Amino acid sequence: MSAQDDLPREWMGGLDRARGNDCSQITTPTGKSSLGEYNHHLPLGDSCETLEPSIIETGPLFPLMETKLYKRRWLMLFTFSVYSMSNAFMWLQYGIISNIFMRFYNIGTLAIDWLSMIYFLTYIPFILPVMWALDNRGIRYVVLVGSAFNCIGAWIKTSTAHPDMFAMTFLGQFVCSVATVFILGIPSRLASLWFGQQEVSTACSIGVLGNQMGIAIGFLVPPILVPNVDDINELAHHIRIMFYISAGVATIIFILVVIVFQERPEIPPTQAQAQARSIPPDEYSYTASILRLLRNKPFMLLVVSYGLNVGCFYAVSTLLNRMIIEHYPGEEVNAGRIGLTIVIAGMVGSLICGIWLDKTKTYKQTTLLVYLLSLIGMLVYAFTLNLGHLWVVFITAGVLGFFMTGYLPLGFEFAVELTYPESEGTSSGLLNCSAQIFGIIFTISQGKIIDRWGTLAGNIFLCLFLLIGSVMTGFIKADLRRQRANLQAESQTASKMTADLEGGVSPPEVLKEGKL
Repeated sequence: MSAQDDLPREWMGGLDRARGNDCSQITTPTGKSSLGEYNHHLPLGDSCETLEPSIIETGPLFPLMETKLYKRRWLMLFTFSVYSMSNAFMWLQYGIISNIFMRFYNIGTLAIDWLSMIYFLTYIPFILPVMWALDNRGIRYVVLVGSAFNCIGAWIKTSTAHPDMFAMTFLGQFVCSVATVFILGIPSRLASLWFGQQEVSTACSIGVLGNQMGIAIGFLVPPILVPNVDDINELAHHIRIMFYISAGVATIIFILVVIVFQERPEIPPTQAQAQARSIPPDEYSYTASILRLLRNKPFMLLVVSYGLNVGCFYAVSTLLNRMIIEHYPGEEVNAGRIGLTIVIAGMVGSLICGIWLDKTKTYKQTTLLVYLLSLIGMLVYAFTLNLGHLWVVFITAGVLGFFMTGYLPLGFEFAVELTYPESEGTSSGLLNCSAQIFGIIFTISQGKIIDRWGTLAGNIFLCLFLLIGSVMTGFIKADLRRQRANLQAESQTASKMTADLEGGVSPPEVLKEGKL
C-alpha cells in the first residue's frame, strides 16, 4: 500500500525543542491541544532533539510513538464479517426448520438440537489451542485456517441430502463448528489491531454484525429454500440446493480471505497498541496471561454474566422453531421471519451501542442498562408468545433482539477494557467459552422444560438466569485500563507541548493559524 493510502494520526516521538530551527507543533491523539485546536504532524528529522518524557501520575511512561490508520482496515473488516456470516448461517440452517429435518432424517428432537449445539460443544476443548495460535501465529493464520474449515464442512454437507446420511451431515456440521472457534474471538482483536481509539468499539460491533447477519439469513432463507413438502425426493432436491449454495459462498469467501487478510498494520493505530507492541515477545507467557485473567475478579464476573446472557440467546435461537410451531402450527416461514426480526433489531442495537461506547466510554453503565433491558424484553416475549397474535410476537421478539443481541459487542469491548494489556483474543475467547457452556446447558434444559411444561415455563427459566446476570454485572468494578493508557499518552503529549510553549518556543504553524 502506498503512503498516499495511509491516514496519519499522530507523530509522537516526544516533544522537540528548537536548536537553530523551529520544530512543528505536535498533536494529541484527538488532534487537539489544551491551547487550541489544530491538526499538524511533527516531521522526523535531525534538526530537533528529543527530550525525555516528564513524569505523570497515571502510571509508567512509554515513548510516544507515531500512529496511523490504514484504509485497508475497512476491507479486512468486511471480509471477516462475510466469513463470519457464512459460518453463522450454517449453524442455524437445520434448527430453524427442525420439524422438516426431523422427518427427513427420521430423528428426534434431541438429535436435531445437537446439530446446533455441536457448535457450542466444539468450542470448549478447542478454544485454548486457538487462543494460543492467535497469540503466537497471528490473526491472519487463525482466520485463514478457520475459513478453510468452514469451506470443507460446507462441501461435506453437499453429499448428505439423503435420509440415510444423518451421520455424514453431522460430520459436516462438526467441521463447520470447528471454524466457529477461529471466528468468535476475532472482532475485538481485529478492531484493536487496525482501528483508532475513537472507532474501535464501532469496528468491533461491525465485526459482530457479520455473525448476526449470518444468523439472520439462517432464520430467513432455509424455510424459503426448503419448503415443507410431503414428497421425500422433492424435499431432498431442495435440501441439496441449499447445501450447494452454502458451499459455493464458503469457497468464494475462503479465496477472498487468502487475498485480502493481513496480519497487522506496519504502524499501530493507537498509543495503547504501540505500548503493547513494546513488550518483548520473550517476556510474554500465554499461560501466565490466562492465569492473570482468571485472577481478575471484575473480568471473571463479566465472563459468567456474559455467558448467561449469550447462552440464553443461543437457546432461544436454537429452539425458536419449536416454540413458534407449538403455538402457531404450520408457520415455519414466519418462525424464520421472527428470528430474522430478532437479529436485525439486534444488529441495530449493536451498532448503536458501539457508537455510543466510542462517544462516551461508559462501559459498565451501558452494559448494565442493556442487560436489564434484555431481561425485561425476555419477560415480555415470554408472556405474549401464547396470545395467538403473530404480529405481537414480531414486536416483542424485535425488542428482545435489540437488547439481547445488542449486548454481544458490549461484552467484548468491556472485557478488553478490564484486561488490557492482555491479548484481546484471549479475553474474548474466555467470554465465548462461557457462552458455549451456558448455551448447551440452557438449550438442553429449556428443551426438556418445553416438552414437559410448555414454552412459558421454558422462557421463565431463562429469565431467572438473566436476572442473576444483571445482578452480577452490577457488582463489576469498572477498571478501564485501555482507556487509561490512551489518556496517559494524551496527557504526556499535552503536558510536553505546554512545557515547550512556556519555555518560549512558539511553533510557527500554530502562530500562522492564529491559534495563539
